[in-house]
Amino acid sequence: MKNLKINNFVYLIVAFSAIAWFSLSMATGQDLANAKSFFKLIPNVVTIDIFIILIFTKWFWRLRIFRGWLVPFPNLNGTWLGHINSDWINPSTGQSTSPIPVMLTINQSLLHISCVMHTGEMKSYSFSEGLHIDSERQIKQIAYIYTSKPRITVNQRSLPHDGAIVFDIIEVPIKKLSGRYWTERKTTGEIVLTFNNNKILEELPAELGTHPVTNVNKSKVITKKENGIS
Repeated sequence: MKNLKINNFVYLIVAFSAIAWFSLSMATGQDLANAKSFFKLIPNVVTIDIFIILIFTKWFWRLRIFRGWLVPFPNLNGTWLGHINSDWINPSTGQSTSPIPVMLTINQSLLHISCVMHTGEMKSYSFSEGLHIDSERQIKQIAYIYTSKPRITVNQRSLPHDGAIVFDIIEVPIKKLSGRYWTERKTTGEIVLTFNNNKILEELPAELGTHPVTNVNKSKVITKKENGIS
């Protein structure tokens, strides 16, 4: 709740509490002018407040009616598709790799956010995330630190590693994430993603393409077989 506008949230809860108090008094015939009757309703009002907070934290914060004056950050939930442009040099060819198809899935609530990135060769998980929202400076960013676990079959050239990503959040004219990353392998690059689906997909869509380095390796194997080399 780092970026939540706490004062407005407190005012909203007080308003809901007053409505709950009045509604309960009408339903039970309690006289709010009577101190005993007034305090008798406290457990019920607190229960209603907790229920409202839980519902708001899980779902209602996403509603546009709360955006800006109460919840300053956007809803990023879902699947984002795009490409990575890396400065990594392929040791086999001495050349940089072509754009790499990538999928990012974001699971976000009011109090938590997690990011999982998929390519054809690896899967990375965020373990420290943050949103940087400053409307006066026109800044909307999501940043996170991640650990990457490549497939075992590519471990000879792509070892597990940690890294960091900073994305600019773009909402107009279309929903995009545009950012850059660094890794402890001393590689850097840029990533551009567009919003694809409200659902969290679990596998890189086939239509996005496959990893260019994997394709190169496969083509070499095919060439050897065609030449009768085992």
